[in-house]
Amino acid sequence: MRKTGAIAVKEFRQIGRDRRRLFILLFVPAFLLLLYGYALNFDIRNVTLAVEDQDRSTESRELVSAFVNSGYFQLVAAVETDEEIVRLIDRNVVRAALVVPADFGRDAANGRPTSVQVIIDGDNANTATTVMGYVQSIVGSASAQYELRARALPSGRPIAAARLQGPLVVLEPRVWYNPELRSALFLIPGLIAYILMITAVVSTALSIVREKEMGTMEQVRMSPIGPLAYVVGKTVPYFALSLLSCMGIVVLSMALFGLPMRGGWLMLLAAVSLFLIGTLALGLFISTLADTQQVAFQLALLLSYLPTLMLSGFIFPISSMPAFLQLVTYIVPARYFLSALRGIVLKGVGLEMVWRDLAALVVFGAAIVALASLRLKREWT
Repeated sequence: MRKTGAIAVKEFRQIGRDRRRLFILLFVPAFLLLLYGYALNFDIRNVTLAVEDQDRSTESRELVSAFVNSGYFQLVAAVETDEEIVRLIDRNVVRAALVVPADFGRDAANGRPTSVQVIIDGDNANTATTVMGYVQSIVGSASAQYELRARALPSGRPIAAARLQGPLVVLEPRVWYNPELRSALFLIPGLIAYILMITAVVSTALSIVREKEMGTMEQVRMSPIGPLAYVVGKTVPYFALSLLSCMGIVVLSMALFGLPMRGGWLMLLAAVSLFLIGTLALGLFISTLADTQQVAFQLALLLSYLPTLMLSGFIFPISSMPAFLQLVTYIVPARYFLSALRGIVLKGVGLEMVWRDLAALVVFGAAIVALASLRLKREWT
C-alpha cells in the first residue's frame, strides 16, 4: 500500500509539472462538451419553406401561419408556379414547399374533405423524415380546428356529416422523461461517456510510454515494486482528476443544457467510478503495448474513439445494427455506462435497474487491470 501511494504521489507531481496533461484532464472535457453539445443536435429548426397559395383565403393563410408559427419552418419564398418550386429546391434555397389548392378554403369551411401538398427535399433522408413528421402534426392540428368550426355552422349550410362524426379512437400521446423530445437530453449523456473515454484512455496511455522514452522504466524495474502496485499507483491520480472533471461536466450540462438529475448522486458517482477504472486501465494496457507516444496515441484513439462513437448506442441504436455487430457491442464498456447514466440522470432509477450494467463495468475493469498487470509483469521479467 505504501509503494502504491508513493507511485501515486510521484505521478501527481509529474502531472502538476506537465501543464499540457493537466489541461487535457481538466479543461479539454469541458471544451468538448461545449463544442459537441451545441454542434450535435438532432432537433431540426428553421426549415426553409416556400408557399404556393392558389386559394388566398382566410383558411389558407391560417394554414401558412400554422407552419411559420410552429417554430420549425421559416418562410423564405412565395411562389406562383410549380416550376419555381423545382428551381428553389434544386438550388437548395428551400427544403420544403407547401402547395394549397384553389378550393381549399371553401372546402375546409364547409367540412368537405380536402388536401394540401407538401414537397420535401429528400437528399437527406433523416432530415426529410423529421420534416415529414412536423408537417403531419401541423396539418393534423389545423384539420381538427376546421372540423370544430364546421360542426358549429348553422344547420342550413352543407356539411359532410360523415366526416364530422369524429374519429372513434383519439390518440393522446404521453412522452416520459423527455416530454419536449429535446435531442440534447439524448446526446449529453452520450457525450459525457464519449469525452471521458477519450481523455481517460489517452492520458494514461501516454504515461508508461513516457517512462520508456525517458529511460526511467529501467529504474522502476529494479525497484521493489510489483506490477499491480505500479499499475494502481499510476491509475489513482488520473482517476481523481477524471472524476473531478466528470462532475464538472455534469454540473455544466445541467446549467447550459438543462440536463436533469432525477437519480441519486451517489449512484452516479458509483457508475462514473467503475467506468473510469476500466478506461484508465485500458489506457495503461495500451501503454504496455506501445514503445512510442505516437503509437500509444493512435492505439488509444482506435480503441476508444470509434467503439464509443459507433457501438455504444451513443448515436446509433444497437438494436438497429446487424447481429454480428450487436455481439461486438458487448465488449464496449461505454455501452453499459451509457445505459446506466441515462437511467440514473433521466429516469431516476435505482440500483435494482442498473445493477447489470454496473456489474458489467466491474467485470470489464477487473479484466483490463489484470491484463495490464500481466503484460507489465511479462515486460519486467
